[in-house]
Amino acid sequence: MRFCVIFGAVLWFSLLDARKIRGISSSYKRFYKERRSFLCIDGSKVIPFEQVNDDYCDCEDGSDEPGTSACPRGRFYCTNLGFRPHYIPSSRVNDGICDCCDASDEYNSHARCQSTCWNLGQRERAYVEGQMRTLDEGLRLKQQMIEEGVLLWREKQAQLRKLQQVAEDLQIRLEEHRRREHEAKRFKQQRLKPPAAGDSGLERQHNTVTSFFQLLNNNKDGSITVDEVWSKVALIQDEEQVLSQAEGLIKGTPGAQGSLAGEEPHLRTADRAAEWEATNLKKVEEAYETVNMEISDLRKKLAIDYGTDWEFLFLNSQCYQLKVYEYTYTLCPFNEVTQRNAAGTDVSLGKWGMWAGSSQNHYSKMIYENGEPCWQGGSRATTVTFQCGTETSLRSVKEPAKCQYVMDFQTPVACQPVLKQQRLHSEL
Repeated sequence: MRFCVIFGAVLWFSLLDARKIRGISSSYKRFYKERRSFLCIDGSKVIPFEQVNDDYCDCEDGSDEPGTSACPRGRFYCTNLGFRPHYIPSSRVNDGICDCCDASDEYNSHARCQSTCWNLGQRERAYVEGQMRTLDEGLRLKQQMIEEGVLLWREKQAQLRKLQQVAEDLQIRLEEHRRREHEAKRFKQQRLKPPAAGDSGLERQHNTVTSFFQLLNNNKDGSITVDEVWSKVALIQDEEQVLSQAEGLIKGTPGAQGSLAGEEPHLRTADRAAEWEATNLKKVEEAYETVNMEISDLRKKLAIDYGTDWEFLFLNSQCYQLKVYEYTYTLCPFNEVTQRNAAGTDVSLGKWGMWAGSSQNHYSKMIYENGEPCWQGGSRATTVTFQCGTETSLRSVKEPAKCQYVMDFQTPVACQPVLKQQRLHSEL
C-alpha cells in the first residue's frame, strides 16, 4: 500500500513537471494561467489549454509553444538567474546545445550543462563597475575642462578686444603716416619746382627751408628739437650719420642755436625724409593688415559651437593621430581630417562641418565633409563619434563605405551623467 502511494506521488509530480509552462517571462505569465481554454496572444485563435506546450504549433505567433521547438516563430525565454535574461529561437530548445546559461532550454535532452550564470554575472558586474569608475572619473575631468573652457573663452574674448584696440591705434597711426607722406611728397615737389622769374636763389632757399621747418616741427611750437628730427629718421639703419646731418640742419632755427647752413645737406635730408615716411607707412599698413587678419581668424574660432559650457574649446588647435596598417590618420577637431600613406602623401578626408548628434546628445557626433574627390565620384567625408573616457585620444578608424570614414574619439567631455543611470538599469 505504501509503495503505491509513493509511486502515485512520483507520477503526479512528473505530470506536473511535464505540464510546467517553460520559456515565458514573468510579464507573460498572466496569459498562461491554467484554465479550460487558451487565447493565442495575437488574438487569432482559442484552443484548449491542454494543447499548450504539447509540441504541436496551434497559434500563428507560436505563443502556445513557448517551451518547445514546435513553432517556427516561437521564442524561448531564458531566465538566467544571476545574469542577464534573454530570448532564444524556440528551434534551439532541446537540441543538445545549452544556449541559456542556466541550461533551462535543455530540460528534456541528453545535454548535461552546468549553470554558468553566476560566473557570467560576476564578470558582467565587474565590467559595469569598471565602466562606472571610468564614468565617475570622466565626469570629474569634464568638470575641470568646463572650468578651463570658460577661462579660455574669456581669455580669447580679452585677446579679441586687445587686438581690436591695437587695430584702432594702428588705424590712427596709419592716417597720420599717410598725412606725413603726403606732406613729404608735396615738399619734395616744391623743392624740384624751378624758381619763378625774379626769384633769387636766397629767396628760394628761404622758402624751401621754411617748408622743411614746418614738416619737422611736429608739435607746432615754433622750434625744432633733435627728438622731432629723430622721429622722422628712427627707422633708418645709418642712424648716427643721419642724426649728425639733422643736427646740422636745425642750427639757427627759431628757438635753436645758429642758422641753417647750406641747401644741399638740407635737400638730401628732405629726400631721405620722404623715403622714411614711405617706409614707415608701408610697415604700419602691413601691421594693420596682419592684426585685422588675426581678428578675423579669432572671430571665426569664437563663432564655433564648443558646447553649452565651452567644454570642447580645448580641442581647437589640437590634433590626434592613429596608425592603422600603412595609413596614419590625423583628426584636428573643428578643422580637418587627413590620411597619410607610407609615401608621406596627405589626403583630406573632410573639413569641419557641424555637430550631428541625436536630440538627446547633440554633441556626440561630428561631421567633416568636402574632402578630396573620390575616384568613384563625390568627395570624401568622415563621421567622428564621441565616447566617454578618462583620456582624450583617437581610438579607431574604419571605412564602412568607399571614401566614407568613421572614427571613434574618446574624451572626458563626452561623459554624460545620464549614462550612469542608463547603464545601471540596462546592464546590472
